[in-house]
Amino acid sequence: MRRTFITFLTLLLLWAVVAQVNHVLDGHVYLFVGGLFVTYAALSLPLRDGLAAVVLAGLLCDAGVPVPFGLHALLFGAAHAVVFNIRDHVPREETAARVVIALLLNLALFLALSFALVGRGPAPGAVWPRLILDLVCSQVGLALVAPWFFALQSRTLVLAGVERDSLA
Repeated sequence: MRRTFITFLTLLLLWAVVAQVNHVLDGHVYLFVGGLFVTYAALSLPLRDGLAAVVLAGLLCDAGVPVPFGLHALLFGAAHAVVFNIRDHVPREETAARVVIALLLNLALFLALSFALVGRGPAPGAVWPRLILDLVCSQVGLALVAPWFFALQSRTLVLAGVERDSLA
Protein backbone atom coordinates (compact mmCIF):
# COMPACT_ATOMS: atom_id res chain seq x y z
CA MET A 1 0.00 0.00 0.00
CA ARG A 2 2.85 2.38 0.83
CA ARG A 3 4.60 1.62 -2.46
CA THR A 4 1.39 2.39 -4.33
CA PHE A 5 0.95 5.74 -2.59
CA ILE A 6 4.58 6.82 -3.01
CA THR A 7 4.63 5.78 -6.67
CA PHE A 8 1.35 7.59 -7.28
CA LEU A 9 2.81 10.75 -5.71
CA THR A 10 5.73 10.67 -8.15
CA LEU A 11 3.27 10.16 -11.01
CA LEU A 12 1.23 13.09 -9.72
CA LEU A 13 4.38 15.22 -9.85
CA LEU A 14 5.04 14.05 -13.42
CA TRP A 15 1.46 14.89 -14.41
CA ALA A 16 1.77 18.40 -12.92
CA VAL A 17 5.10 19.09 -14.62
CA VAL A 18 3.89 17.86 -18.01
CA ALA A 19 0.68 19.89 -17.66
CA GLN A 20 2.73 23.02 -16.97
CA VAL A 21 5.06 22.35 -19.92
CA ASN A 22 2.07 21.86 -22.21
CA HIS A 23 0.57 25.08 -20.87
CA VAL A 24 3.78 26.97 -21.64
CA LEU A 25 3.92 25.46 -25.13
CA ASP A 26 0.46 26.99 -25.61
CA GLY A 27 -0.86 24.54 -28.18
CA HIS A 28 2.06 24.78 -30.58
CA VAL A 29 3.16 21.29 -29.55
CA TYR A 30 1.55 18.83 -27.14
CA LEU A 31 3.86 16.56 -25.15
CA PHE A 32 2.58 13.11 -24.21
CA VAL A 33 4.67 10.98 -21.83
CA GLY A 34 2.30 8.11 -21.07
CA GLY A 35 5.18 5.64 -21.27
CA LEU A 36 6.75 7.24 -18.22
CA PHE A 37 3.58 6.70 -16.21
CA VAL A 38 3.81 2.95 -16.73
CA THR A 39 7.42 1.86 -17.14
CA TYR A 40 8.93 2.08 -13.65
CA ALA A 41 5.89 0.56 -11.93
CA ALA A 42 5.70 -2.31 -14.41
CA LEU A 43 9.41 -3.11 -14.24
CA SER A 44 10.09 -2.62 -10.53
CA LEU A 45 6.98 -3.05 -8.41
CA PRO A 46 4.80 -6.04 -7.54
CA LEU A 47 1.77 -6.44 -9.81
CA ARG A 48 -0.89 -5.15 -7.45
CA ASP A 49 1.04 -2.12 -6.22
CA GLY A 50 2.20 -1.07 -9.67
CA LEU A 51 -1.13 -1.62 -11.37
CA ALA A 52 -2.99 0.37 -8.72
CA ALA A 53 -0.59 3.32 -9.03
CA VAL A 54 -0.73 3.25 -12.83
CA VAL A 55 -4.53 3.06 -13.02
CA LEU A 56 -4.88 5.92 -10.52
CA ALA A 57 -2.46 7.97 -12.62
CA GLY A 58 -4.51 7.09 -15.69
CA LEU A 59 -7.64 8.40 -14.00
CA LEU A 60 -5.74 11.57 -13.14
CA CYS A 61 -4.74 11.97 -16.80
CA ASP A 62 -8.34 11.34 -17.86
CA ALA A 63 -9.58 14.13 -15.63
CA GLY A 64 -7.44 16.75 -17.34
CA VAL A 65 -8.11 16.15 -21.04
CA PRO A 66 -11.26 15.83 -23.16
CA VAL A 67 -11.29 12.07 -23.67
CA PRO A 68 -13.82 9.47 -22.55
CA PHE A 69 -13.23 9.01 -18.83
CA GLY A 70 -11.28 5.85 -18.13
CA LEU A 71 -9.49 5.68 -21.49
CA HIS A 72 -6.04 6.54 -20.10
CA ALA A 73 -6.62 4.29 -17.10
CA LEU A 74 -7.58 1.39 -19.37
CA LEU A 75 -4.63 1.89 -21.72
CA PHE A 76 -2.14 2.40 -18.85
CA GLY A 77 -3.44 -0.72 -17.11
CA ALA A 78 -3.16 -2.80 -20.28
CA ALA A 79 0.36 -1.48 -20.95
CA HIS A 80 1.33 -2.27 -17.36
CA ALA A 81 0.09 -5.85 -17.72
CA VAL A 82 2.04 -6.38 -20.96
CA VAL A 83 5.32 -4.98 -19.59
CA PHE A 84 4.90 -6.77 -16.26
CA ASN A 85 4.61 -10.10 -18.11
CA ILE A 86 7.79 -9.55 -20.13
CA ARG A 87 9.88 -7.90 -17.42
CA ASP A 88 11.81 -11.06 -16.58
CA HIS A 89 13.11 -11.15 -20.17
CA VAL A 90 14.56 -7.62 -20.22
CA PRO A 91 17.42 -6.08 -18.24
CA ARG A 92 15.06 -4.06 -16.06
CA GLU A 93 17.73 -2.59 -13.78
CA GLU A 94 19.55 -0.85 -16.63
CA THR A 95 18.52 2.73 -17.32
CA ALA A 96 18.98 2.41 -21.08
CA ALA A 97 16.63 -0.58 -21.21
CA ARG A 98 14.04 1.32 -19.15
CA VAL A 99 14.26 4.30 -21.48
CA VAL A 100 13.81 2.09 -24.57
CA ILE A 101 10.79 0.41 -22.97
CA ALA A 102 9.35 3.80 -22.03
CA LEU A 103 9.82 5.03 -25.61
CA LEU A 104 8.12 1.95 -27.07
CA LEU A 105 5.26 2.21 -24.58
CA ASN A 106 4.89 5.91 -25.30
CA LEU A 107 4.67 5.21 -29.03
CA ALA A 108 2.07 2.48 -28.52
CA LEU A 109 -0.03 4.55 -26.11
CA PHE A 110 0.17 7.66 -28.31
CA LEU A 111 -0.96 5.72 -31.37
CA ALA A 112 -3.75 3.97 -29.45
CA LEU A 113 -5.07 7.29 -28.15
CA SER A 114 -4.71 8.92 -31.56
CA PHE A 115 -6.62 6.17 -33.37
CA ALA A 116 -9.29 6.16 -30.66
CA LEU A 117 -9.84 9.91 -30.87
CA VAL A 118 -8.96 10.98 -34.43
CA GLY A 119 -12.37 10.05 -35.81
CA ARG A 120 -14.12 12.48 -33.48
CA GLY A 121 -12.89 15.53 -35.39
CA PRO A 122 -14.35 17.06 -38.54
CA ALA A 123 -11.31 16.25 -40.75
CA PRO A 124 -9.54 13.15 -39.42
CA GLY A 125 -6.92 13.04 -42.18
CA ALA A 126 -5.82 16.63 -41.63
CA VAL A 127 -4.60 16.09 -38.07
CA TRP A 128 -1.99 13.41 -38.78
CA PRO A 129 0.89 15.81 -39.65
CA ARG A 130 0.32 17.58 -36.34
CA LEU A 131 0.10 14.26 -34.48
CA ILE A 132 3.40 13.13 -35.99
CA LEU A 133 5.06 16.38 -34.86
CA ASP A 134 3.63 15.91 -31.37
CA LEU A 135 4.85 12.30 -31.30
CA VAL A 136 8.39 13.21 -32.35
CA CYS A 137 8.60 16.01 -29.77
CA SER A 138 7.11 13.73 -27.10
CA GLN A 139 9.63 10.97 -27.81
CA VAL A 140 12.58 13.38 -27.66
CA GLY A 141 11.29 14.94 -24.44
CA LEU A 142 10.68 11.54 -22.88
CA ALA A 143 14.17 10.32 -23.78
CA LEU A 144 15.68 13.38 -22.10
CA VAL A 145 13.56 13.24 -18.94
CA ALA A 146 13.23 9.48 -18.39
CA PRO A 147 16.57 8.80 -16.62
CA TRP A 148 15.91 11.63 -14.16
CA PHE A 149 12.35 10.47 -13.51
CA PHE A 150 13.33 6.84 -12.97
CA ALA A 151 15.98 7.96 -10.48
CA LEU A 152 13.40 10.15 -8.74
CA GLN A 153 10.97 7.26 -8.41
CA SER A 154 13.64 4.90 -7.12
CA ARG A 155 15.05 7.40 -4.64
CA THR A 156 11.59 8.36 -3.40
CA LEU A 157 10.80 4.73 -2.60
CA VAL A 158 14.13 4.38 -0.76
CA LEU A 159 13.50 7.57 1.22
CA ALA A 160 10.03 6.30 2.11
CA GLY A 161 11.61 3.25 3.73
CA VAL A 162 10.64 0.62 1.19
CA GLU A 163 13.49 -1.90 1.08
CA ARG A 164 15.03 -2.42 -2.34
CA ASP A 165 14.83 -6.23 -2.01
CA SER A 166 11.09 -6.13 -1.45
CA LEU A 167 10.33 -4.19 -4.63
CA ALA A 168 10.48 -7.06 -7.09
